[in-house]
Amino acid sequence: MSRDRYVDFMRAWAIVLVVMGHWLITALVPGPGGQLTAPELLATIPWTQWLTLGFQIMPLFFLAGGHAAGGSWSRVRETGGTAAGWVGRRALRLLLPVAVYSGLVLFAIGICSAVGVDPDTLALVGWAMAMQFWFLPVYLILSVLTPPLHAAHRRWGLLVPVAMGAAALAADALTLAVQVPYVGLLNYVLVWGVAYQLGLCWRDGLLTGRRRVPVTMAAGGGLAFAALITLGPFPVSLILVTGQTPNNTNPPSAAMLAWAVAQVGLCLLAAPAVRRLLARERVWRAVRHVGGVSMTLYLWHMLPVLVVAAAFYLTGIAPEPAFGSAAWWGLRAPWLLVLGVVLVGVLLALRPLERRQALLYERIRPDVGLHRTWPLWLGLTTSVAALTSFAMRGFAPDGRFPVLPALSLALGTTLVMAQRRTAVHETPDEPRNALKKAA
Repeated sequence: MSRDRYVDFMRAWAIVLVVMGHWLITALVPGPGGQLTAPELLATIPWTQWLTLGFQIMPLFFLAGGHAAGGSWSRVRETGGTAAGWVGRRALRLLLPVAVYSGLVLFAIGICSAVGVDPDTLALVGWAMAMQFWFLPVYLILSVLTPPLHAAHRRWGLLVPVAMGAAALAADALTLAVQVPYVGLLNYVLVWGVAYQLGLCWRDGLLTGRRRVPVTMAAGGGLAFAALITLGPFPVSLILVTGQTPNNTNPPSAAMLAWAVAQVGLCLLAAPAVRRLLARERVWRAVRHVGGVSMTLYLWHMLPVLVVAAAFYLTGIAPEPAFGSAAWWGLRAPWLLVLGVVLVGVLLALRPLERRQALLYERIRPDVGLHRTWPLWLGLTTSVAALTSFAMRGFAPDGRFPVLPALSLALGTTLVMAQRRTAVHETPDEPRNALKKAA
């Protein structure tokens, strides 16, 4: 009963908007040789970049993640658990479905490569199936950093996200003005970490004690974003557009930071009204169902695009109006509807696999008192490296099977899985076994 339904709603809402956004900007155009091409909507039709202000919702996902992680780590810390045990559990809950998804996609890529599928087509498919992976290594890193971030939060409160934001602005300035290499990569952790850290502050009431705090965040962040895209060098698009320099996402920019702060402020202002809506059991049930399959939705939502492409575009059944025309936009509605129907079928087909993953997690999750930690840290390092490679180059870079990233992900996941529960804490079966022995 103490669960905050609004936090679950934000995560579910963020996932739904990510899926809808990816589907909306995905355009398929059959080429003269029967091959499919995917023109970049945001680059071809520049006004569509304004749509990203509504669809770039990931700051709220990191906000909700920080809120949930703060509560989870506090409970473990108060009961004597270790940081390694908590991180191992959080990482395994993420890596298990990711490893299964990646293994199945890589298996299909391997078969297609062996039978001679066109490398360009294979590279396009591999990119489409990995386009959402940028989020995973960042979230894993922030999960690993949660214990020290929470310790800093307990000591300094709101000064921590303020300091992280200042560091992000400095890194952005060094990248743009002095062109210092690699320093901008810190903003993947700093910018998204600001939203994550604000989640810790939100949970402890530091953002909601006075109404002027969220009002100031929404207004200040919005005005800063407007200034940065009109007077500054940044584009309006909050999704990467090929050829745009600088851009707001690769790595996250000062404009993305401003938008994240504004979005968090708006989220806090909307909380009372949305919570009243979530008090209705029918609404909450729908949110709970979406939240229960959120990871599956996030990982598998581009598979329906490939299915529909093969069924309607490669066969010539789908109409082919000029790209960006009024007729093309009119077909976006049935396009989204068909993809939604196919995705429901995918989710139903994957339900047995989800149950097996849940059972496997319960069987192999690390103990909260874990002390032997080097395999965990090595596993997380190799997993982050593999996921970063997939995010940057896809599952089939240049139409080839990615041997090293595939092996790295397999090794990393195996090492994290190897941190089994120890006998420090009694498992649910131990009382039953003790009764059998006594009998």
